Amino acid sequence: MDKVRGKLKNIKKTQARRRLRKRGKKLPFKGGMPGTLVVAVAICAVILAAGGFYVVRSVFFSGIDSPSDFPAEEPHEVTTPDGSSGTDGSDPKQAVSRPKVTGQAAKTVPQPGAAPKKPPEHKFLTLVIDDAGNNLQDLEPFLHFPGPITIAVMPRLTNSAETARRVRAAGKELFLHQPMEPLKRRNTEPGTIGVGMSPEEIREILTANLNEIGPVVGINNHEGSRATADPEIMRPILEFCLNEGIYFLDSRTTANTAASSVASELGMNIIQRNVFLDNKQDRESILAALEAGCRRAERTGSAVLIGHVWSRQLAAILIEMYPRLIERGFVFVSVEEYLRSS
Repeated sequence: MDKVRGKLKNIKKTQARRRLRKRGKKLPFKGGMPGTLVVAVAICAVILAAGGFYVVRSVFFSGIDSPSDFPAEEPHEVTTPDGSSGTDGSDPKQAVSRPKVTGQAAKTVPQPGAAPKKPPEHKFLTLVIDDAGNNLQDLEPFLHFPGPITIAVMPRLTNSAETARRVRAAGKELFLHQPMEPLKRRNTEPGTIGVGMSPEEIREILTANLNEIGPVVGINNHEGSRATADPEIMRPILEFCLNEGIYFLDSRTTANTAASSVASELGMNIIQRNVFLDNKQDRESILAALEAGCRRAERTGSAVLIGHVWSRQLAAILIEMYPRLIERGFVFVSVEEYLRSS
């Protein structure tokens, strides 16, 4: 009798389930909990686990430097056609060192999933030609460059004063290419600023050199890997520029330069070299360096390119490439125009 009753009970349950299905209702979960609730709990668990992963990731990895944020500078050792050092022979590895980002600066490092940066509104190229003053033949082609160009003239050479006069007459921007003490040798050019000099001595040298070369728009350093790394040397130089109302261009012959930090202390805006065009003087290398400068300008909005007056093919290449670069949307500006727009 009990077995019959049990079978009847099971038949009634089965019929009740069929009626619920026909009405479109969900069946109750065996333990009393709806099946949908179980699914919801499982989904919440997955979301919480994923959120915990990203929290841990952000805590431990948010300050990591991104190598792409610190593009390597060009090697700064330049060899002249006669084999001597065109800048100062400092270790090229110094120029590619990347600063460690800490504190507030670390927060600006782009994180995964961040919105892409807007392309720059302009693509400025600033050309600076160093080491003018030895002879007039090397200078002449650069005076015919169709766009803005800055010629930096060294003082106390045979043709320094005449070179400066011709640069001004051609309507080109004129800089004093101030010799400064390098790391690896002491037999420097006349009128060189060296480590250990007093502020008075530095001002006297700059005044004498400007009396020969000036008036000028600004000053940039010739060599100077030792001197530019010394804040006690850079401070009177930059103060002199402020007092004279002229600009300063850091040629960056060393990654240890103190020019930028001292300028910040003085509230002064300076400009820094990005690419050397003629570390190697063959056409392919010059074109590659020029393209590296163009890529930087496309990425950041500007690039400062330094070449040398003794570089045999440089003037012809720049004149040849000028219209092509204009077609690509690059705008050539002088140092003064660059600083006024920045």
